This record gives sequence, structure tokens and C-alpha cells, in this order.
Amino acid sequence: MSPAGADRFRDPSCRRLLDAARRSLERTGGDLGRTVTVRAPSDAERRAIVGIIGTHRQPGRREIKVGLRSLDDAVRRATGHSLAGLLTEIGPPLRDRPAEHAATINSRAAAMAAAASSPLYESTEWYRTWLAEIRRDGTVGRLLSRYEGGSLATAGRVLELIEARAAKDTPITLPALAASATSDTKALNNGTTLSTLVLRALALRAGTARPTTAEERRDLWERFGVVPDDLASRVLVLNLPAAGEGLGEWLTGAARYGTPFYVTLHQLTSMPVTVASPRVYACENPAVLRRAAAELGSSAWPLLCAEGRPSAAFHRLAAAVTAGGGRLRYHGDFDWAGVAIAADVIDRHGAAPWRMSAADYLDAATTEGEHAALTGREAPTPWDPTLAEAMTEWERAVYEETVADPLMADLAG
Repeated sequence: MSPAGADRFRDPSCRRLLDAARRSLERTGGDLGRTVTVRAPSDAERRAIVGIIGTHRQPGRREIKVGLRSLDDAVRRATGHSLAGLLTEIGPPLRDRPAEHAATINSRAAAMAAAASSPLYESTEWYRTWLAEIRRDGTVGRLLSRYEGGSLATAGRVLELIEARAAKDTPITLPALAASATSDTKALNNGTTLSTLVLRALALRAGTARPTTAEERRDLWERFGVVPDDLASRVLVLNLPAAGEGLGEWLTGAARYGTPFYVTLHQLTSMPVTVASPRVYACENPAVLRRAAAELGSSAWPLLCAEGRPSAAFHRLAAAVTAGGGRLRYHGDFDWAGVAIAADVIDRHGAAPWRMSAADYLDAATTEGEHAALTGREAPTPWDPTLAEAMTEWERAVYEETVADPLMADLAG
């Protein structure tokens, strides 16, 4: 391109004309059949346009229209190159927005197709709902703008691994899961795109809101057998003697003194134990275990405490109880979250409900005094369907620590 010819178009008096030409060419993919308008042109702009096009324009005009083909011819005469070449030379490079839009559509379709190729798409409704929401709310576009469109297919692989392990009840650490799916142990760390996508899917799978706190994220991972931190995953234990070097010795010693003892998943995996207690109770609230330790000490039946939603450590130790021939008996809060946890423990470990009948609920819910309102999503109580019916009718929550007296009587044996 002739430097002298190009310099002519760099004059400020040409800027609005060329800016209008750029917008039109970018919007149409280079169509020279359009006309651009310079509104309220200054005298300098009018003279510049007349000089470029060669057609006189009267002073004082409210707008000047210029055909892009005429402008392209004028640029070629002055510089030897096209209008598009001039605009690219002046900068920034000319964009082809229709082509970009088509590429985005194709990329979005490719990203969605890759994720939809997962076997989970055909077999699970929550997976289809997850993809539909992502497509609808613009997530795919944001991923593509960050060159992360492949994250959707990777998230699908992570979810497949989680489902496969959940079916076998085999926990896995978060770094190990990330490495299995991506060869990067940090790919599922909090805040990563992949972690956000997977947790969003798992929240749908669980029927809960998306996690917003570290505790909620940890609970959601562990619900599906993924352990973010095997030292943070723990279970509170009272009076559960066990065989095995290290941890088994510590549990036996703590039981001898009736001392509550925290057991981590790391300990359970690195120092496996064998449990031979024929009957082991389990509760949701640590206040129950604390009271048992204070009032009954070493004479209480063995007791595990989930401290809310059971952790991977709780499930690991509960499995050791049943593997040793013991029977787990579970009690929790009479609220919707509590009975959902109870249903999971009963189903997962063949546990017996412990004072979790409709009669037990009504004994507490129908007493005089203040009662917390029952809130949240209704959950079934398959061990006693009339319990859910009674809770729906009375709409009162009964928390475990308020009905601890009969629990203490059972633990005293």
C-alpha cells in the first residue's frame, strides 16, 4: 500500500467516514453494496469526503451518504488496495462478524454435542436438565469466550466417574478424581470452571440448591463419595472398641474411658479396623453423644455421630460395623433434611430406624409449647410412610436433642 495514499485517510477528517465503513463491513461480512452516513458533518469532513469520492457536496448538509463501492474504488485509486485492506492497515484488523457468529454457533453446538454424547444423557434426567440449563442461561457462550468449551465434555466424564463409583460405594479423593478425568490433580479445586460445572450438576442430582460455602461444597462432594479432604472428613465416636493397629488401639482405649473420639477418613483408610460390636447406635446431633458421654460414660452402647449429613468417614466406619456382623440403629432430626439423611443411612447400611416412627414423632410434636416450623422439601419415610404423613399434617420440626431422654434409656441398655 502506498504510504502517502494511506496517510491521506489517517487524517481526523476521515475518521467518522471510515468508522462507519468499518461498522458496516464488519456487520455484513464485507458487503460493498451498502451505504454509510456521516451525520452533521463538519466543513473539514465534507471537504475530505468530496476529495475522496470526487462528487461535490454542498456546505451545510445535515448528512452525507457514501456508497461503500464508490469508497472502495476511491481507496483503490489512491492506495492500490481495497477499502478492507486500508481499514486493516489503519487498524485494528477488520472483523467478519457473521463468520464469527456462525463459528460461535458451531462451537456451541459442538460443545453441547460432546457433553450430550455421555451415557448419562440417555440414562438420567438430572444430566439432561443440567445441560438444558447451561444452554439456556448463556453458560456455554461464556465458556467459549474463555476458550473453555471443552470443559462441558470433561465435566461429563467427571460425572460418569462419580456415578460409577457411587454405584460401588467406593469413595475417592477430589485430587484423585481430577487426575482420573483430566490428568491434573488441581482441575477440580474450588473456583475452577470444571468444579463449578460439576457441582452445579451434582446439586441437581441431589435436588438441592447450588453450594455457596466451603461446608456446602464439601457436603455435596461427600454425598457422592468424593472426599475433598480426607483429614476434614470425620466421624465422632463413643465406646466403639475395634481391632487393628493404631486406630483400633485408640478406639479401644477411648471406649475404656468412655471418651468421645474423632476418627478421620485418613485414619480409616491408612489404619483399617475391624469392629465386632453386635449393636451400634448412630445419631445426627453431637449434643446426644455429648450427653451420653457425660451421663453414661463407658457403660453406654457404642454410638456414632454424623454431625449433620454423614461424611465419607461416617459411612466408612458404619460399613466396618456391618462388615463385622453388627447392626446399626439410626436416629436423627424429625425435619425433612433429617428424615432424608435417615433414609439414606437405612438404605445404605441396612440400618434399623431408632425411635423414628410416626408415634415417636407425634409424642413430641403434639406436646404443648413452642415448636419450630417444618420447612424445606418434603422427603419420603419408607420405613414408616405414616411418619411423613404426620409431619406434613403437623408441620412441626422435632430436633433430636429435645427427645434425648428415651435415647439415653436405650443407650444405657
